[in-house]
Amino acid sequence: MTTEQVPSRVEQVPTVEPEAPAVQRVEDAGVHATDRGYRQPAVDVAALRRLLDGRYHEVRDLVRANLAEHAQVLLDEEQLSTADFRERVKDVVLKMASTGQTGMGFPQEYGGGGDIGASVAAFETLAYGDLSVLVKVGVQFGLFGGAILQLGTKTHHDAYLADLVSGRTMGCFAMTESGHGSNVQALGTVATYDVEAQEFVITTPDDASRKDYIGNAAAHAELAVVFAQLEVAGERHGVHAFVVPVREGGHVRDGVRIEDCGPKMGLNGVDNGRIWFDGVRVPRTALLNQFAEVTPEGRYLSPIDNPNKRFFTMLGTLVQGRVCVGGAGINAAKVALTIATRYADRRRQFEASSSEEEQVLLDYGMHQRRLLPLLARTYALHFAQEVVAGQLHDVFSGPGPTEPGSDEHARRTLESRAAATKALGTWHATRTIQECREACGGAGYLSENRFAALKADTDVFTTFEGDNHVLLQLVAKGLLTDYAGEFEDMDQLGMARFVAGLAVETVVERTAVHKLVQSVRDLLPGGDTWDQEAGLLDPNYQLAMLRFREEHMIGGVARRLKRGVDQGLDAGAVFSRVQDHVIAAARAHAERLVLEAFVARTAALPDGDLKVALNLLCDLHALSTIESDRAWFMEHGRLSSARSKAISREINDLCRKVRPLAVDLVDAFAVPDEMLRSRELLTWGD
Repeated sequence: MTTEQVPSRVEQVPTVEPEAPAVQRVEDAGVHATDRGYRQPAVDVAALRRLLDGRYHEVRDLVRANLAEHAQVLLDEEQLSTADFRERVKDVVLKMASTGQTGMGFPQEYGGGGDIGASVAAFETLAYGDLSVLVKVGVQFGLFGGAILQLGTKTHHDAYLADLVSGRTMGCFAMTESGHGSNVQALGTVATYDVEAQEFVITTPDDASRKDYIGNAAAHAELAVVFAQLEVAGERHGVHAFVVPVREGGHVRDGVRIEDCGPKMGLNGVDNGRIWFDGVRVPRTALLNQFAEVTPEGRYLSPIDNPNKRFFTMLGTLVQGRVCVGGAGINAAKVALTIATRYADRRRQFEASSSEEEQVLLDYGMHQRRLLPLLARTYALHFAQEVVAGQLHDVFSGPGPTEPGSDEHARRTLESRAAATKALGTWHATRTIQECREACGGAGYLSENRFAALKADTDVFTTFEGDNHVLLQLVAKGLLTDYAGEFEDMDQLGMARFVAGLAVETVVERTAVHKLVQSVRDLLPGGDTWDQEAGLLDPNYQLAMLRFREEHMIGGVARRLKRGVDQGLDAGAVFSRVQDHVIAAARAHAERLVLEAFVARTAALPDGDLKVALNLLCDLHALSTIESDRAWFMEHGRLSSARSKAISREINDLCRKVRPLAVDLVDAFAVPDEMLRSRELLTWGD
């Protein structure tokens, strides 16, 4: 990794007192950032909305219109029985499918839009509404449909895509099992090839191998994409995917047993179920054979010889779901912030003095501290999500992973970035929704103000499409190998093998924190004290701090792993001991990617008020990120107590500058009024 200079937003004027607030000047827009010379920018909400919506603004507007048309579903969740609400959600999904919004990622010849990027934009925007609808769309069109599209070939596309895109055929994605969770390679379901009948026999050998938590399974799915261990002539070839009928005419087929998972914390409009298979037979063509084939006479063929590479290439084609869930979490946070910020701009409490009326909540410094850094982080994650969605579009618009010209490095980079952004985005949603609920006091506890549903329905986002901690292990492995190896063997045994073979010297030399520090010294004023004297609002300083943390953590992980192995300790035990360090390094990497995306996006804007406003948010996000981990920076000599205090003062100052813009900044998210529901809460004081 290298430190590349970005256009500086600031320059520092030396101060006499080290504790005194630094004085900076915003260079690129000609606006002074000190209170004495500062000119408050104005936000053009329409222009900012257009910037946020990006190239797919028409797609996002279509989804907003569909959400507004079906706003009644938000009330139905509270008023209908679970069975009736599930039918209502299905009805809304099918009506949305008829507008084309759910099929944008499928080929045009099957009724789709032929644009992966448009598909992601549509799904993200759908998170403004009822999240049972969002998840049902994700199951039907993202998981079930995506598996057939990416893992199947033309035979499967011709047989299924047109009907599933229109919603005429409903399906489910049967991967997860009760006893195996994230360890997909160890799934227990078996598909045995019967050469005489030219059929696969799908069997659930025990309850640990039952398919569990499967969306669409309990009530609506007619077909399932089932992931099972493929066995041919007594030899196992690893996990493969099969299209298996589970219902016919609304009735569960012979040999299939389905149970309802029952009530959940949220998302009760989605019919999650458990599935067992008792010798269910499907034709040889039921195997989704993009990456492997079984001939009629029982020969196993694959263009990818290595079974691990074959498995992870197969899973890598399903990365769109991970990208979409991350984006959905970020957009759910936008809904919460819109409600809480508008409320805080109207709700009054306590007089500032005996001669004044009660003060609005958002004018209190603590309320600004609670909401505005979260708003800044939401913008940062939005732009980071833009990057990963763009990478997804580019990768899947090019050659397939086994075709000549395929950019394997780009695919590995996408997998890592999608995992990192999904983890940060969904954790951010959980934190933001809770803080916004509390910031609305008792009003936030009422169902009509949406926080109850937002909290319940998004909580699982940190778990599905990859548990966040497991995903960050994947990210860390990519960092330690510099993507030279495969993204594979993410179970404990696989990580143990990885640890034992780690070339630690290469990792330490590649991270080379000392080189990073020297490059920053050359870039910023201050020589050996670059991190003590550089301007706090200089994006080069902000990025250098996050890069230093990341590089230092990666090198430290590598040294700890190798030290344990060299001491003769079991590699699995060594990995377990440093697992917290591994996760921290991956998270530091993800934080750096997010800030880089924000800095790059603002740097590309033309000078003007919009750029000034987004620079304020970018600075607020960057300094809040450093402040939140100030203990680490101080432990490692990169932050003095005086400078730490200066950062906190600067954050408070930035909050005061963002406060007049706050309502405009959330209005630019363009959450439809019908999706807010919070009429009384949002019109308080009118």
